[in-house]
Amino acid sequence: MAMGILETSQTFFQQIVQPLLHRHFPGDVDQMACGFLGYGSECLEMDDELSRDHHWGLRVDILMPASVHARIGSKILDQVVPELPDEFGGVSLRDGHVAGHGIAPESLPAFLSRTIGLTRAPTSNAEWLDIPEVDIIHVINGQIWHDPSGELTHIRQAFEAYYPEPVWLRRISHWCRYASGMGLYALNRAVLRGNEVYAWTAFSRCLKWSIELAFLLNRTYFPYDKWLYPFFQRLPHLANRMDPLISEAVKADTTWERRVELLAQVADLLDERMVELGVIGPHPAFTGSATSGYRLLEHAYGAILQKLPADVVHHVPCWDQIPLEEFHTGYVASLPIEDWDAVLQLVPAEKQD
Repeated sequence: MAMGILETSQTFFQQIVQPLLHRHFPGDVDQMACGFLGYGSECLEMDDELSRDHHWGLRVDILMPASVHARIGSKILDQVVPELPDEFGGVSLRDGHVAGHGIAPESLPAFLSRTIGLTRAPTSNAEWLDIPEVDIIHVINGQIWHDPSGELTHIRQAFEAYYPEPVWLRRISHWCRYASGMGLYALNRAVLRGNEVYAWTAFSRCLKWSIELAFLLNRTYFPYDKWLYPFFQRLPHLANRMDPLISEAVKADTTWERRVELLAQVADLLDERMVELGVIGPHPAFTGSATSGYRLLEHAYGAILQKLPADVVHHVPCWDQIPLEEFHTGYVASLPIEDWDAVLQLVPAEKQD
């Protein structure tokens, strides 16, 4: 069986890149963390033939302290790249995310800052709540093959230990709020009013947030939307019972009234799991309202908030990719528009065959 790009990159590092780093930078190599992590389907081993039109390819991420990167970052490219082959393991080094290099030297603080908004692991509930959950995946995915100082490994381990209890509960509470108040409740109102555009919007939000809530109730970080469903199907709890309901709900011939019923059943399953875990206490069965719908998950939202410390209650969890978008905005703003169009693979019509 052919090796995937992650495995090929590891062999490339061990056979080619690591010896070159030891030869050219013997006094600095022990401060480097080398591996394959960050952004892209391949970091989750979910890449396929559709993943290869941008940001895909052979690479070795080389992370180091900011002071070391300032001193030798450009030298690594100048001295190591000329000694690299044009291709390795059948993969060209002239294509892909680090085209022409195959290696990506960067400061560890810069990588962390643009990904999670911190240059270290979080140390307070507030810091944990301010990190977009989908971007934690970028720190802990992939593989690390070389980390003598242990700094990156320790940061990854801090995240792999999962959320502190108050943070976990606070995130569960607000995802209940999202899935119900901005999802199922809104969907029911849209259906009653015959507003199909809003119904699709609310349906999609409810579906997404309900699936993300299932991850939280499995104590597992959820990934970016593109890979949310495939990873959801692997969850040991909830997925096997929620999935048939979701599959029916997304069918084109399912009526809106039936979709509302199905998502209400999903809410029942999530509520049942929260009771099992002790996230909320047992409660009587509830019925919903004809106009407001079945706002069961918002019961959990209120019940959880009442048992959390004030500093956590009044800190709304971050739910979008703010640090990464700040970085992305700066990157795009720095490019000539022609270069940005090239990244997007937009070709002026008169130049096409």
